[in-house]
Amino acid sequence: MSHEKVETNIGLMVILIVLIISVGGLVEIVPLFFLKSTTEPVAGLKPYTALQLEGRDIYIREGCYVCHSQMIRPFRAETERYGHYSVAGEFVYDHPFQWGSKRTGPDLHRVGGRYSDDWHRVHLMNPRDVVPESNMPGFPWLAENRVDEKLTARKMKALSLVGVPYTEADMAGAADAVKGKTEMDALINYLQVLGTSIKTRR
Repeated sequence: MSHEKVETNIGLMVILIVLIISVGGLVEIVPLFFLKSTTEPVAGLKPYTALQLEGRDIYIREGCYVCHSQMIRPFRAETERYGHYSVAGEFVYDHPFQWGSKRTGPDLHRVGGRYSDDWHRVHLMNPRDVVPESNMPGFPWLAENRVDEKLTARKMKALSLVGVPYTEADMAGAADAVKGKTEMDALINYLQVLGTSIKTRR
């Protein structure tokens, strides 16, 4: 088959492009499903609690992932600033995971336990009160909005279908665990756990 024949026949070209991309995708993606480092959780990794799960949903809803990555790349500059680089086993229970390369704000994967709850609360209300050069907007409504506990157990049930090890007891107590909590409480609870699993491996 000549090169000219492929270039002048658009239908044949489309078929060959799809075939090549499919084979390349299979070769690159399929092996990842069989690697333990990408499918098994790191030591000490636990699924999110009901409140942390709600906080994660608020994190996604408010678009925090647009400016903040949760992937520390294995470069010296990043590991010196943030700590150990991210590994796939830390995100086994994250659906969807929050990896990315956008860094308008700092990477948040190792933020867990670095700051107090009060620091996070002030930062979310008005970031410039603790980081004067920040261009992050404030999220004061989170302190007023209450978490809706009606769907928490259903979220946990859905995640259990894709391999997150939630028990019936976790789901049964989910509504009580988040009832009366503010969205600010939930988001801070989520931020405080980010990257803490890696500490058990050091």
